[in-house]
Amino acid sequence: MSDASRALPPVAQTAVASMACVIAGGIYLAAYIPHQAPLVLPSVLISVGGVLLLLAGSMLRRLRAFAWDRFFQVSGWALVAYVVIAGMIEFVLLVDQTRGALLTLMTIVLVIFALDIPIVLGFSVARYQELPGSPPA
Repeated sequence: MSDASRALPPVAQTAVASMACVIAGGIYLAAYIPHQAPLVLPSVLISVGGVLLLLAGSMLRRLRAFAWDRFFQVSGWALVAYVVIAGMIEFVLLVDQTRGALLTLMTIVLVIFALDIPIVLGFSVARYQELPGSPPA
């Protein structure tokens, strides 16, 4: 039985929901830069995004029969790319002299962003790969 024909947990959907929360929180914060933004709403959105990322990781970790080699191949290279992107955005925030709680929340947004996308990409590719030792479909 291939991964495509069996039910898998909603890892990608959960990671995308996490991304939506942190992006909404990040946009809200960025709209106030360079001034201080009200922090309650973005803090809640970013916290929910972080919890959803941990949930996606937990669901992913519980998978036994899965094309892990393909997942790590795809997500590894995506992680490299998104760490570079997040690092460049963090550099811009520092050059713009963003400080304090605003910088902390924006950094958390970037970390979650840089982890969510590789999970979505790696899971989306690996779920359709044939498992070692399984008959071709």
